[in-house]
Amino acid sequence: MDHKDSVSIRVFSLNCWGVRYLSKHCSQRYAMIGDMLLQEEHDVVLLQEVWSEKDYLFLRKKLASSHVHAHYFKSGVIGSGLAIFSKHRIQDTLLYRYSLNGYPYMAHHGDWFGGKAVGLAILNIGTLTANFYLTHLHAEYCRERDAYLPHRVVQAWELQQFIRHTSAGADVVVLGGDLNMHPQDLGNRLLTSYTELRDAYAETDNFDGCEDGLTLILDNPFISQKVIAPFEKGIRIDYILFKGSCKADIQCVSMRTTKGSIPGQAFPYSDHEALTAEFTLAPSEAGGDFRSSNRDCAPGDVARLVDILTEARTEVKVGVHCAERMRYTAARTAAMGLALLLLELAIAAVPWLTLGAEQAFPLTTFYLLVALCLAILLCTSLLYVFYTMELKSLQGTEDQMRLSVGGLQEKLRALPLSRPTEGVKPGNMFCDEE
Repeated sequence: MDHKDSVSIRVFSLNCWGVRYLSKHCSQRYAMIGDMLLQEEHDVVLLQEVWSEKDYLFLRKKLASSHVHAHYFKSGVIGSGLAIFSKHRIQDTLLYRYSLNGYPYMAHHGDWFGGKAVGLAILNIGTLTANFYLTHLHAEYCRERDAYLPHRVVQAWELQQFIRHTSAGADVVVLGGDLNMHPQDLGNRLLTSYTELRDAYAETDNFDGCEDGLTLILDNPFISQKVIAPFEKGIRIDYILFKGSCKADIQCVSMRTTKGSIPGQAFPYSDHEALTAEFTLAPSEAGGDFRSSNRDCAPGDVARLVDILTEARTEVKVGVHCAERMRYTAARTAAMGLALLLLELAIAAVPWLTLGAEQAFPLTTFYLLVALCLAILLCTSLLYVFYTMELKSLQGTEDQMRLSVGGLQEKLRALPLSRPTEGVKPGNMFCDEE
């Protein structure tokens, strides 16, 4: 890489845990985050869980001198929680909201109300066009019995589609955020295999931070011991991923994370650890068509991608069966509520049809039972509609995966059994057809 034309940028990513009135020391932590960002002077700041727009405006005012350009992605009931601050001008933005994001009746988890999405900000850094993506996927509340796994797989699938279809004109691509997935989880493998994004932690030789790059650690006082206990020291679910293009090379020079407690402070910035990655960008010396140069993929790479997609389809099918079962339960409960309502109306009509007959039960009881039946009908009808929407999203994703598997299998049959992989970058398992 020619250092004469190279540009260095520092990217910061943090899940702020900014739930007002629920998160501990929320306002104080935002003040700490703002002070730290002023001192560190990162080029691009990617924040998640900034649920209150007031907190975003507070940070924007505080960072007005250092990060002139900023954008807050609005989505859902309480927002997407995604915000970007940049020293470089933001040329354009785009938001895609995931089709599945938990269940509204799981209010104690709250993911559904957040409007989880992926945000895109297009920046001009020197002569290069850089696409910065930030996202926050659905949380994993129980690893042994993860009811949200199909939703998170669908989100990972939609995320990789969004990146692939919007980054064609980008020289550099950077993704930061809380993926809520371990490095070897299915959704993570699906994302990195299709998009060819590289993990900054795995790519750099200069790392300073928590052991194994962990971002949820036992030493953080905001972390519940029950959540981390099964994983010994902690887990890594926050990432900065990147890739270059035929026009630009990008290398991760260094990466660091916070380590729980902050010197001179009573508590850390968040329940998650902050990530900072330093990149070097330079015009590519190779030139040519980067995508076409990798069309001839190794059969083993294509086969691995087929295996990943097949595994993803299996998880999505599990979600389809679960949604069908829940929709049937909602329909059956609604039918029972309707039958009970009709029975009550029939009993109430007896005195009117039979002159002189007494009312079967008091009017107060009658009205309460009618209200109960109507409430059951309303709730189950809404649930039926919700499960129908979930079912269609899952089925649509499974159809897309099926088509992709078919195309890859056809490509695999056309490839020779062995082919030299010289010039093909590791991890470039997805290739475009002619």
